[in-house]
Amino acid sequence: ACLNFLKLCKVKYYNYCLIYNVQRDFIIQTGDPMGTGRGGESIFCQLYGDQARFFEAEKVPRIKHKKKGTVSMVNNGNDQHGSQFLITTGENLDYLDGVHTVFGEVTEGMDVLKTINETFVDKDFIPYQDIRINHTVILDDPFEDPPGLSIPDRSPEPTKEQLDSGRIGADEEIDDLKGRSADEIEEVQAEKEAKTRAILLEMVGDLPDAEVKPPENVLFVCKLNPVTTDEDLEIIFSRFGPIKSCEVIRDWKTGESLCYAFIEFEKEEDCEKAYFKMDNVLIDDRRIHVDFSQSVAKIKWQGKGGRYTKDDFKEYEKECDKPSKLALKEKVKPKQDAKYDLVLDEDVEESQTSQSHLAKKQKKKKHHHSEDEEDDKRTKKSKDSDRKHEGERCREKIKSVKKDRHRSRSRSRERDYTYSKQRDKYKDDFQLRDWDKKADRSRSPKRSKDKERSKYR
Repeated sequence: ACLNFLKLCKVKYYNYCLIYNVQRDFIIQTGDPMGTGRGGESIFCQLYGDQARFFEAEKVPRIKHKKKGTVSMVNNGNDQHGSQFLITTGENLDYLDGVHTVFGEVTEGMDVLKTINETFVDKDFIPYQDIRINHTVILDDPFEDPPGLSIPDRSPEPTKEQLDSGRIGADEEIDDLKGRSADEIEEVQAEKEAKTRAILLEMVGDLPDAEVKPPENVLFVCKLNPVTTDEDLEIIFSRFGPIKSCEVIRDWKTGESLCYAFIEFEKEEDCEKAYFKMDNVLIDDRRIHVDFSQSVAKIKWQGKGGRYTKDDFKEYEKECDKPSKLALKEKVKPKQDAKYDLVLDEDVEESQTSQSHLAKKQKKKKHHHSEDEEDDKRTKKSKDSDRKHEGERCREKIKSVKKDRHRSRSRSRERDYTYSKQRDKYKDDFQLRDWDKKADRSRSPKRSKDKERSKYR
């Protein structure tokens, strides 16, 4: 690897080679004269032909990718090396060990390496401005030149194909501020900042286009007295020329003045005259400030997403301010058991007539929402009437069943009453018979004989 690198430097192979891969804090890759990363050949190709374009990689390097500035040959994917090499700009890149053969390190010019590491690149890590190897100088070559190696006397001139990369040239000056005064530099920076802000406002949908410009015939007037009206300003500024519109901006809730206004002239010249003449003028005991308007609010635009305009949003706000057609049922007719259902104002009369039916219905259901379509109303009415008839039928059936039960109970009671009477009579007769028998038994023969004897005495 060392022999190949030194001999390629000696034959000026690396002169005007592009640095085509810059990955910050990782690597810097170069060594391809075509500047694509797919070309390059070893020094042995010049000696032995195309079959020696690449040589085998050395698997056991003594130096590893541990510090910045390590130089190693690039593996072409088949464990072979050509002319491409890389320089590390990061530390402890152990995963490069055993793949790319390390053969040296950077000892001087680390500041140059740092500058290349911080260059701006595209998504493919190609620098926007060309970075080239202009010249190579060998300080010491311990290897003998192989036979047949042709060494040029001076560095060759670059070809047009080498210099034409399609990017900013290495010698091109890209400092736009060079040779300008401090005021010009401030103006350029202010323009860049304004453009950046415009792009951000376009991204969030506050501007229709980043390149849109405010109208030049509109003045911005601030520091107004709250008592100053549109008519007052129009009368004062009309002496400079005809005015299209004059509007004092007011709070949309309270209607109070926000102390600034916009005045639109028909001609730009009249607007310029008013700008120079009316600044710091006393109006209604207030020193006003006048400037050109930077607002693009009146420019018709499609908003974020391109679906709605500002007029659409204004109409929507007006519709929101209108009184709603919906009203709470509590407000229509308060009731103790009523729930907060929404009904239409057109259905208030119908709700009053069918309120008794709805009260029964509300015990079974929690929430009822009225619908705006007439078909739904008709279907609801038909369903309500059917339910009402079904309820009446059920009540009649229940009443008939109750009557039948009452009749059967009354009959059973009568039967029980007659049976109890007969049973009581039977018990009384039986008790009398038992008493007579007991009385007969209680009469003894001795007492009867004594009674008979007493009769004859």
